[in-house]
Amino acid sequence: MIGVGDKAPEFTAPGTGGVDYSLGDYCGRAVILVFYPGDNTPVCTRQLNAYSEGVDDFSEFDAQLLAISPQSVASHEDFSCRQGGFGFPLLADEDKAIAQAYGVLGPLGFYRRCVFVIDPEGVVRYSHRALAGLTFKPTAELVAAVRSAS
Repeated sequence: MIGVGDKAPEFTAPGTGGVDYSLGDYCGRAVILVFYPGDNTPVCTRQLNAYSEGVDDFSEFDAQLLAISPQSVASHEDFSCRQGGFGFPLLADEDKAIAQAYGVLGPLGFYRRCVFVIDPEGVVRYSHRALAGLTFKPTAELVAAVRSAS
């Protein structure tokens, strides 16, 4: 299981906008990886809208937020469209390989709501794994973690 101080596992995944995203594309920048259980669900919708509203707070640190879930890119595009767009890409992890690499799968193989902040050298500097997925970490806490990692 990946934790603070570990090298973040590399990945490449398709995402919104018809682009493939790789962690290595952001070398030299902090990255916030947000693992969320599902598109168009109440808590995930509130979470991603909150992060989208606060996305400018991350730009001060040249940090990139990437949101990942097991739904398809088509599902992500529909979800994003219904919400008026997000300020960051949604990545598809349909085979759950990224989730496995980061240790975010819960019982029965379901995604848990988790967040990792990765520093510009690719080291995990903040990790949160929710036990129950009914709440999420506020933007201010993630900005503080990015500040510490930068």
